[in-house]
Amino acid sequence: MIQLKRVCEAPDSADGARFLVERLWPRGVKKSSLALDAWLKDAGPSTDLRKWFNHDPARWSEFRRRYFAELKKNPASWALLLEAARRGTVTLLYSSHDAEHNNAVALKDFPHQSLHPEDAD
Repeated sequence: MIQLKRVCEAPDSADGARFLVERLWPRGVKKSSLALDAWLKDAGPSTDLRKWFNHDPARWSEFRRRYFAELKKNPASWALLLEAARRGTVTLLYSSHDAEHNNAVALKDFPHQSLHPEDAD
């Protein structure tokens, strides 16, 4: 199971393995407060893609398409996440204020979308 949490939410024993999936460290967040298993910087969208998306929900579908293409080119960036998910619960940490349109939401769907592209939105 893969679940999502904002970086400002407190760690919980039900979180399982915790991964920060942002290319940039979240502002104002102390490293010790996240209780991370790993910071998967390279699993975050590229700087160009992040800037292009700019948290615009109208660009969500295209963002997902481009982000998934980046992830497919770099499977090592998210391999640790997939391994952990096979063993148990995984929590992806994100810093966006938008809980519906952010890279962690897309990344949560990525393994399924890769295997079943007909389900893409």
